[in-house]
Amino acid sequence: MTVLIEDLQNKIKVSDEMVELVKRAVNSSLEFEKFSIPSEISVMFVDDEGIREINREHRSIDKPTDVLSFPIVDMYEGVINSDDGDFDLDEDLLLLGDIVISLEMTKLQAQEYGHSFERELAFLLTHGVFHLLGYDHDSPEREEKMISKQYGVLEILNLSQR
Repeated sequence: MTVLIEDLQNKIKVSDEMVELVKRAVNSSLEFEKFSIPSEISVMFVDDEGIREINREHRSIDKPTDVLSFPIVDMYEGVINSDDGDFDLDEDLLLLGDIVISLEMTKLQAQEYGHSFERELAFLLTHGVFHLLGYDHDSPEREEKMISKQYGVLEILNLSQR
């Protein structure tokens, strides 16, 4: 699994520990799902203004949010429907998609929910990964399935109670 990380903000310092947490959260999510195809996911860190612009451009919602996911592969709950053109032929990797996270919103929500920044970041990352894998929260049943997977990964990362 290749995880590309790009820091496009200057409000919160991205430490080596954060980079390692990103990689562990992404890989643990894929392992939890038993998704073993060699793949690539891009993670971009932005500030509230950056994610607001992306949210406005792609969803016509002119306000900041915490995480956005942009799947490339057509999947439904971990099963690939189509991967036509979704491979990096040079690297022989399935390109799953992009996850964009506002670090400002991550910090704010961690404070609001009374847990660590790391726990909130891992929660948002797992949320993004499961969206890339075709999970959604568009019905109560599907939301429960997706959230339970996220909590399962947080337990693996020892971040479920922080």
